[in-house]
Order: sequence, then C-alpha cells, then structure tokens
Amino acid sequence: MRAYAALGDSFTAGRDSIDAERWADLLAAGMRRVNPDLRYENFAVDGATSAEVLADQVEPALALEPDFVSVICGTNDVLLATRPDVAGYEERIDTILRRLREGAPEAMLATATAPEGWHFMGLRPRTEKRLIEATTELNAITRQAAKRYGVLCLPVAGHEALRDPATFSPDGLHPSTAGHQTVAREGAEVLREYFGIELEMEGE
Repeated sequence: MRAYAALGDSFTAGRDSIDAERWADLLAAGMRRVNPDLRYENFAVDGATSAEVLADQVEPALALEPDFVSVICGTNDVLLATRPDVAGYEERIDTILRRLREGAPEAMLATATAPEGWHFMGLRPRTEKRLIEATTELNAITRQAAKRYGVLCLPVAGHEALRDPATFSPDGLHPSTAGHQTVAREGAEVLREYFGIELEMEGE
C-alpha cells in the first residue's frame, strides 16, 4: 500500500473526536506500520454532500495517486434536505465512482451504505419514516453504482453496532471514539479478506 485517500462527510472527517481517533486515520496508521512511506490524506469534510465530494474532493484525491480510496457520502443529501434529490444523488455517485475508477484504474476502491435507522436521535415518527425511506433508496443506488464500477460496498446498513449506544457520540448520529475504532478494526479485516492487504493495527 503506497497511498490512501479518504473521501466523504463527517463519518470519515470525524466530529466529537480528535483527529487521531478518526477511523480512516487509525486505518492509515495500521498501513504505516507496514509501509512507513505511505502517503495518506483525509479529504473528507464535516457536512459535505455528494455534490461537494464530487466538486472538491475527487480531483485532489486522484492527485495523490492512490492505490486505495474510500469514499462514503450521501447521508447529508438526506439529512439536509426536506425532499432529497435521489435522482441527483444517483448521477453524482455514478460520476464520483467513474472518475475515481478512470483516474486510478488500478486502485482498490471502497464505499459503504448508510444506516437506515437512527436509534438514539429521538426523531419524530414522521421525520424518521422520511429519512429511512430516502436512505433506503440511496443505499440501493450506491450498491448499484458500486457494482457497476467494481467498487467494494461495505454493508453498514443493518450492522449490529448501530444498536449499541457506545458506538455513537452524544448526538446519536456521529461515531464516538469507540465507533471509529470499530470501523477501523473491521476496515482492516475487509482489506485482508477482499484485497489481501495485511495491516498492523494497534493492540494486535
């Protein structure tokens, strides 16, 4: 592993956690224990929509000449809109993955679905129903786009950790320190299983 670029929103950029605790940073630290010369940049921005990932993060990520890219976005397309632009998201995620595949054809690419329910946010039933319906639709689009471009799509939706309050910060939405550690640990397992990449994670 020579270069890792992380793209996305607050799930990757982090919130309510210091930089050293973000899951992508922990994953990169595991990579650096194997290759101290690893180039790593976390381009993710708290609050970023898929439009902002496309406009602001894709090209800088490709300039890093990565051989591994994680790109996870779409949740803010739902949370920040009363009427999510599902058709727009479908076009944007297709363009994001296509440009990454074309710009780094040999790179390992990974994305993920988003939670389809939030158990610790105290949402009103009507709001929760709207968010679940929109996120379920976006997840289906993400899976289809990932399949189209040979991108690994991690099944965050339905993960058992989403029912554990320790996984979340006090807002019930963003990962806690323990949540970031869980993502990093399982991310390392994914790299081993699907890409044959061995990492040395802290505590192993």
